[in-house]
Amino acid sequence: CIVFSKWEKDPNFWNLGAQQTLSEALTLQDLNKNKANNLILFLGDGMGIPTVTAARILKGQLMGQSGEEMQLEMDKFPFVSLAKTYNTNAQVPDSAGTATAYLCGVKANEGTVGVSAAAVRSQCNTTQGNEVTSILRWAKDAGKSVGIVTTTRVNHATPSAAYAHSVDRDWYSDNEMPPEALEAGCRDIARQLFENIPNIDVIMGGGRKYMFPKNMSDVEYPGVAKQSGLRKDGRNLVEEWKDKKKDKKGFYIWNKKQLLSLNPNNVDYLLALFEPGDLMYDLERNTETDPSLTEMVEVAIKILKRNPRGFYLLVEGGRIDHGHHEGKAKQALHEAVEMDRAIGRAALMTSTYDTLTVVTADHSHMFNFGGYTPRGNTIFGLAPMTSDVDQKPFTSILYGNGPGYKIVSGGRENISTIDYTENDYQAQAAVPLSMETHGGEDVAVFAKGPLAHLFHGVHEQNYIPHVMAYAACIGQNKKHCVSQSGTDGLSPVLSTIAALLTVTRLLS
Repeated sequence: CIVFSKWEKDPNFWNLGAQQTLSEALTLQDLNKNKANNLILFLGDGMGIPTVTAARILKGQLMGQSGEEMQLEMDKFPFVSLAKTYNTNAQVPDSAGTATAYLCGVKANEGTVGVSAAAVRSQCNTTQGNEVTSILRWAKDAGKSVGIVTTTRVNHATPSAAYAHSVDRDWYSDNEMPPEALEAGCRDIARQLFENIPNIDVIMGGGRKYMFPKNMSDVEYPGVAKQSGLRKDGRNLVEEWKDKKKDKKGFYIWNKKQLLSLNPNNVDYLLALFEPGDLMYDLERNTETDPSLTEMVEVAIKILKRNPRGFYLLVEGGRIDHGHHEGKAKQALHEAVEMDRAIGRAALMTSTYDTLTVVTADHSHMFNFGGYTPRGNTIFGLAPMTSDVDQKPFTSILYGNGPGYKIVSGGRENISTIDYTENDYQAQAAVPLSMETHGGEDVAVFAKGPLAHLFHGVHEQNYIPHVMAYAACIGQNKKHCVSQSGTDGLSPVLSTIAALLTVTRLLS
């Protein structure tokens, strides 16, 4: 039975709704040209457009609705554009090259972070001279507070591009680096987190094991070898950080209780590492000991917003990507819904008057849903018909490739014999792979706040930090920033951009 509101049968329902939306859209003609004091980037790792749509339906269904008519928090943003995600050497990108684009403003090779395309993956001697800095660095240099919040390791691909310069995204600690790279002077990403920009105000995520000496027992999992420290150089990066911050209101924490007991007004620096590796999936999270992304974001903003010069905050819903790679759509979509909750919480704590918020993805996945499902069909449910080829049922959600490919008795597995609604169910895939791959299509960029209208049309992914920096008067393009009656404002000055274009044409 298809369930929908009786009002939907009346054309007036749709006409009035569209007219209301039109009225709201007309107000956008008065563009917000304020200077952005605060910048927030929400990055849904692997959150392609099919994931956004499916997460919207899931969010609605979790609230007892049919789902399709639901609005995500990001859906409410007034401006939406598309970003082209390819890496300089890859048609279908990875999370490192893309992070370099949307954080450093420069497209790069896959597998590298914080270096230009002149750097070659895994070749240490191509690092020096090819480093590129991130918008987090530009914000810090401008006197703003800066923060990183992620559900992955804090030295994973996305966050590492904010502070590191590494020709290999997998060099998490010196334990993962080849001897020749260490001998040539390359530093692991965990070290760079503390050394490159020593005063990052807020760091939250996972990755404890990369910070401690090899075999040092973990505080949460004592005696569990795979969770113990990994560093071969014997350094304890957490203790070093604590020593440097002991007289500067710096706090190191590792569980939810400690996080929620903090008084943000008395915290200038926070290092919070909640797991040895990545954080748990939200569906598996211990709600007593492990904070949600929303809880982390709330504390981060409370600390960062105390700076009158404003802040830059990078928030990553990083395990959307992991769920998809494992073919576990339920895990991925619940991660996306949780990130949307965090977006809503940030909205309550900030104002579009002086805060530019951007929501986007680094890349998509080989994830989709279809099969002519009726209105209100559970997003994890079956298509309404069986295959007219093998006469077996199939779920609406499917992957183009991945671990869900299974042959049973010479044919496609009959999913009516298994529980396809369990958290770790791996949706069927067309091509067998141990790990599902990224997708190559454009991703959405949602924006609200000062100069959000500059996110329009279809752009290269590296355009994102240039707009954010322009709106906040940080980074390389600041000639439009004027002081009016003692307060900073914006006055569009195109001469700098024109000069850059002229140089580009001459070079070409």
